[in-house]
Amino acid sequence: MIFPVFRFPKPGGAYGIGTLTYHWVDPGRLESFTANPNDRRELMVQIWYPAKVDPSSPRAPYVPNPGALAPLARLLHWQPFIFRPLKYITTNAIESAPVAHGESNFPVLICSHGRSGFRQENTRLFEELVSHGYVVAAIDHPYAASGVVFPDGRRATFDTRMLDRTFVDSKIPYLAQDTIFTLNQLGVLNQSDPRGILTGRLDLQRVGVFGLSLGGEVSAEACLLEPRFRACLVMDVWMPADVVRAGLKQPTMWLTRDARTMQLEGWDRADIDETLTTMRAVFESLPGDGYFVQVPGMFHQNFSDASFFSPLTSWLGVTGPIDGRRAQDITSTYSLAFFDLHLKGRPEVLLTGPAQQYPEVLFEMRRP
Repeated sequence: MIFPVFRFPKPGGAYGIGTLTYHWVDPGRLESFTANPNDRRELMVQIWYPAKVDPSSPRAPYVPNPGALAPLARLLHWQPFIFRPLKYITTNAIESAPVAHGESNFPVLICSHGRSGFRQENTRLFEELVSHGYVVAAIDHPYAASGVVFPDGRRATFDTRMLDRTFVDSKIPYLAQDTIFTLNQLGVLNQSDPRGILTGRLDLQRVGVFGLSLGGEVSAEACLLEPRFRACLVMDVWMPADVVRAGLKQPTMWLTRDARTMQLEGWDRADIDETLTTMRAVFESLPGDGYFVQVPGMFHQNFSDASFFSPLTSWLGVTGPIDGRRAQDITSTYSLAFFDLHLKGRPEVLLTGPAQQYPEVLFEMRRP
């Protein structure tokens, strides 16, 4: 009753959802989290894509290895067994489903997770985006994720040095390279998918990047380093110092909340000031389109799937006083509108000013 086996809501778009998971090794990059000079950086990347689905096909699991989330449970001050029910939860996706025929190819979004997070932590958002015609590739960043399980059974668990701010700051460019490497691998996949599914179906001229918390920092850093990323969505995190200094050229949206809500969640004044000040500094320096979207009542984990985990997440202080489904709706609607405008060129009334359907949202925009 406290941690039920929940269901993800059906996405609102026209497409079904397929999923595939890949293990990629970057031979040209040392693994900087380990001491072994022979270690190379390797990633697990899960891809969700528009698919033609058979309603009778079994749905893909949400988290196949919930035991890997024990470090995340400890950071939330929960017992690791709390995540065990996740192995019984299925998604709306079907593994290895054929790609949908609605378009010749689909724009691509790359996502980075939060500190001690996991690649599936925004599945609700992923499925909504995919149902509207996007491919989403979510990275498990080894040693920054709670736990990454490789195909041969090896496990890269969370490096507790990532709890130290100075250490984290030093790793942001390295983690951003994971994102750029993933983009390069998607190019290889588009040329010849060994699974025979995604070949030629990825539009790598229309690529966006997004992430929550640490993943938002990584996304902003990746956009600073890589001009192939054409749109950047940052959720609830301060900006890296070099991004503040140099600014971003891509259209960027920040999804966050007001200082009063951060204080209610228990954030200290220094973190509140740094988060809001650095986000706003980059927002105000943008040469092109930018959006600063604050949602009072949303806690940090409201931007993830956490509100689905238990009806008590708000009471436990994990999510905020806002209704969890309302928070999910706001996040997915604004994210979709942002990428639709800047990757698909579709005019979006939602991004022109305050929205009648979301009166609680504090919306600011800038245009060149």
